[in-house]
Amino acid sequence: MSLKQKDSQIYNLIQKERKREAETINLIASENFASKEVLEALGSILTNKYAENYPRKRYYGGCEVVDEVEDLAKERVRKAFDLPLDWHVNVQPYSGSPANLEVYNALLEPADTIMAMDLASGGHLTHGSPVNFSGKTYKFVHYGLSPKTGKLDYMEILKLADKVNPKLILCGYTAYSREVDFKKFREIADKVKAIAMADVSHIAGLIVGGVHMSPIPFFDVVTTTVHKTLRGPRAAIIMCKDKYASAIDKSVFPGMQGGPHENAIAAIAVTFKEASMASFRKYAEQIVKNAKALAKSLQDFGFKIVSDGTDNHLMIVDFTNKNISGLDARKLLESAGIVTSQSTIPQDPRKPWDPSGVRLGTPAVTSRGMKEKEMSKIASWIAAVITDPAVAPKVKEEVRRFCKNFPAPGL
Repeated sequence: MSLKQKDSQIYNLIQKERKREAETINLIASENFASKEVLEALGSILTNKYAENYPRKRYYGGCEVVDEVEDLAKERVRKAFDLPLDWHVNVQPYSGSPANLEVYNALLEPADTIMAMDLASGGHLTHGSPVNFSGKTYKFVHYGLSPKTGKLDYMEILKLADKVNPKLILCGYTAYSREVDFKKFREIADKVKAIAMADVSHIAGLIVGGVHMSPIPFFDVVTTTVHKTLRGPRAAIIMCKDKYASAIDKSVFPGMQGGPHENAIAAIAVTFKEASMASFRKYAEQIVKNAKALAKSLQDFGFKIVSDGTDNHLMIVDFTNKNISGLDARKLLESAGIVTSQSTIPQDPRKPWDPSGVRLGTPAVTSRGMKEKEMSKIASWIAAVITDPAVAPKVKEEVRRFCKNFPAPGL
C-alpha cells in the first residue's frame, strides 16, 4: 500500500506543501530545491542501517555497503572543494549547528575566547548568541560591520583580535552580502596565533561553482551545510587540516552524536556529483547575476540595500524608509506569494523578532530557471505590494500563474 492509502493525513500535508512550494516565489536565502535524485537517496533503505563510528571501525555488523557510501561521499567532497592531501573530511554531522559545536568541542576548552560576527550583523546562533549553547559555553567577542559601508572592516577586526587574543577566529555569515576576503582573516589569525575557522554554509555552492573565494587555502577548519546553495539534503560536513582530524572525529562521534544518518550521507554524495558538473558552475554564476539584478531593480524602486548591493546570493533590504517593519513586510509579501525571511540590519533600532529588514536570496528561484528579467518582475511585485498592500491578492494570483512557467526541481 502507498503512503496515500496508509496515512492520508501526512500524504495530504505533503501534497499541500508541494503545492505551496510550486505556486510561490521562494526568496529565502537558506532554502533551495533538492533534485529528485537527492530526495531518492535521502528516502532510501539506507535509513534502516545503524553504523556508529567510522568506515571499517564500526560497532555494528553489516556496514560494508554504507562504508562504501561514506567513503564515496568524502571523495566527492574532496574533489568539489579541491582539498589538499593534508586535509580531512567528516560527513557525519547531522546539520550545521551540531557541526559548529563539534568543532568548538574538539579544539577549545569551555570559556575559551572566540571571535565571531554578532547575530544582528549577520552571524549565526551558533556563533555565540547568548541564548545558544555556544554563547553559554565559550567566551565570544563579537565584531560587526562598518556603520558607514555595511561591510566587514578588516582593520577593526584586527584591532579587536589584538585586544582580546582569541583562541579561534570564526568567519562565515547568514546575512552578509559581500565577498569575504579569507586571506585577510588568515593574516589576522596568524597575528594573534588563533585557529582560523570558516562557516561557509551559505556560500558553499558559490565556492564550489567558482564564483566566490575559497577559504581552504588559508584556513584550518571549514564547516558547511549541504542544503543551501549546494541544493542537497539537510546535513553538514566538516573539513579540516589533518592535525585537527582526530580531535574533530572524536568530537562528532562519540562526543556529540551516535549513529550517522547514512541515507543523508548518500544524498550528500549525490549532491556533490551534481555539483561537479559544468551545469552547476553555470547555476552558481546565475545565482550571483540574479542577486545583483534583484538588488539593482529594488534600488530603482527606492528600496535601501545594506552595503548598497551584493556580491553573492543574498541581500538585506532595509525598510526604515518605507514605514513598515521587516516582520510586517515579510508577512505582507507572503500574502502575495513571495516568501522571504525577516532580518536585522546593522545597528538595528528594532528588536530581532520584529527587525527593520528582510533578507532575500536567489538560490531557489535560480534553480527554477529564472534569470535577470524575472528578477526585475519580482522586484516590481515587491514594490507594488509594499506601496499598496491592497494589491496583495491580485499579485498572489499573478505569482501563481508566473510560477507555472518555471517548474521547481524535485516537486
